[in-house]
Formats: sequence, structure tokens, C-alpha cells
Amino acid sequence: MGWSFKIGTVGGTAVRMHITFALLLVWVWLAHYRMGGAPAAWEGIAFILSVFACVVLHEFGHIAVARYFGIKTPDITLLPIGGVARLERMPEEPYQELLIAIAGPLVNVAIAGLIVLVLGTSVGVEQIVKVDDPDISFLARLAGVNVFLVFFNMIPAFPMDGGRVLRAALASRLTWSRATQIAAATGQGLAFVFVFAGLFYNPLLIFIGIFVYLAAAAEAQNAQIREVSGSILISDVMVTKFARLDRSASIDEAIEMLLATTQREFPVVDSDGRFEGLLTRDDMIRSLKDKGPDTPVASAMRVDIPKIHYRKSLEESLRLMQQGNVPAIAVVDGADRLIGLMTHETIGEMMMVRAAVSGGFRFGHLRRQQ
Repeated sequence: MGWSFKIGTVGGTAVRMHITFALLLVWVWLAHYRMGGAPAAWEGIAFILSVFACVVLHEFGHIAVARYFGIKTPDITLLPIGGVARLERMPEEPYQELLIAIAGPLVNVAIAGLIVLVLGTSVGVEQIVKVDDPDISFLARLAGVNVFLVFFNMIPAFPMDGGRVLRAALASRLTWSRATQIAAATGQGLAFVFVFAGLFYNPLLIFIGIFVYLAAAAEAQNAQIREVSGSILISDVMVTKFARLDRSASIDEAIEMLLATTQREFPVVDSDGRFEGLLTRDDMIRSLKDKGPDTPVASAMRVDIPKIHYRKSLEESLRLMQQGNVPAIAVVDGADRLIGLMTHETIGEMMMVRAAVSGGFRFGHLRRQQ
């Protein structure tokens, strides 16, 4: 979601727009302009924005139920194929995920129902299929889109809501990891169907199929990480050899260290070795451009990086990374001195090692060094 920008905040949840969605608006305007000039172009834009307003309401349906269960939602990102609400953590019980998943489609049912009441008519196949037909009224097409969103989102494939409903149903009888693997495999199978159909009908289905396949694979990997993280200590898999910066160092010194190592994140410590912040590659390049090479790293570093004791479980580290949406976690000892780093790359390498070795392997036998 790096190519997205914030367009507002609603109830503490940031609403972000992906750059590809902005490109979609440009494409819709040009396509409608060629058909009917400026009036048709602006009507097309109004319709797309109305559809995505319904998508945002759909996502806030998920958010409302998630908050009921104490799960925060930092942001929503609008993509050309819909919206994605980021949950701070996964639901603890299958029934919680089930209720969170179905809340979104229920919002679309309510929107379609209200429009039908206003029109005093019904929504048929024509309104669902011909959403770009100007001969059909604006509201009738909007109701048709909401009906379509209900059926589309209930397809049992990640990241659609139907995939989460399927996992919740399976998790009531199987382990969470096994339920996720089955639901993800189902989603990947349907992704191939989308791609195949896109070759003959609508190329957009190819894009959707690729997105569904990758999202399902990511969900399966996250479930595997969650399964093993509770039994692994951070000290077993953390980075123990890395370059660090003193808080008195300059951006120029940080750039030299960036070029001399393979690191992208550099912890900043005080004279006693206590962690104070994290300087990322993007931070130092931005500071170099805006303020110059003599800028102290202390003014450019991130100070929102959580710290965790090295004897805590990996599961706790993952939770902190997800809640804060941060690139790394600082691992400290009892005196609050920095002794390790936990990054997304570290977790990925841990899973690759786990897949390559026998079940008797303990992560404490190896330690990633950089």
C-alpha cells in the first residue's frame, strides 16, 4: 500500500486512495468523454465515486463490528477493485471473524434496499450487468452495483469476505492454520478461474485473478507464521549483528554506513547503548535532500518504534509490528540496551529455514547475522 495517499480520516480511521484508483478515475473520464462529451464524462466520474462511497461504507461495516470486539482499524485503502480495511490484529475466535466478514456485504444489502424503496421498483439482472448503460437511471445502476458487490464479496476466496467466512466455518472444527490453508487453496483455485475467464470475456478478470491469488498466498503464509510464533522466542531469530548509529551522528555519516552495508534500517542509540529511534533509508535520503548532509540523525529518525524484551515470544513481536505498522522492532535486555532487531525480512527468512529443515530443528541453533 506504499503508493497510496491519505484523503481524510473518519472516526479515527484514515481513508487512503491508491494511485491506481486515481488513474481509474482518469480512464473513466476519458472513456465517457469519447462517448458523450463532458456531461457524460462527469456523470461517469460521479457514478464511480458513488460506487466507491458504497465501498467505503462496506468497509466501515467491517470496522464497526471489529471495534465491537476491541480490534482497531488504522486505515482503509481504496483500490480499483474495491477497498481494504487493515485490522490491527486478527480476531481471536472464528465467530468474531464470521461476524466481521459478513458485516460489509450486509451494508451493501441495506444500501440496495434503501435505493429500491426510493425508486419503488426492483433490481434485476439488467441493472447489475449494464452498469455503464446511460439509458438506465443512475440510482438503479447504483443499486445493481451494490447487489453485485454482495455476490462478488461472498465468493469463497481471499481477500474477499466469502474467503473469511469459509475460514471461520472451517476453524470451528479445524485448527486456524489448517482452515486458512484450505480457504487459501480454494481462493487460489478460483483465481485461476478468473484468469481463464478473463482471457475470453473481460481482461479485468485477469487482474482480479492475479490479485486474489497473491492475497490468498499471503494469507496462508501469515497463518503459518502465526502458528509457530507462539512457541519461538525473539532471541532465537532476531538479528544480532548490525550497524548502529550514535544519536550525535550526522546524515552524512549515516549515508556512508548505508553504502557500506546491506542494511536499510539503522537503530540510533545513546552513549550507553539504549535504543532511541530508527533511521530508515528513506528517512535519510529525504533528510539529505531537504536539510543537507550535516543534519543530525536524531532529527530524522523515527521514534515510534516499539521496544520488546528479548525473552518475549515472537508472537508478541508480530503483534507490535502489526499494530504500529513499523518496519522493525527493537529488542532490548533488562537494562534497556539494544541487543537485536526484528524485521519483516527476519520473519520471512525464518519461514524459509523452517520449510527447508526437518521438524526437529530448533531456531535457537542458528541465528541470523548481518
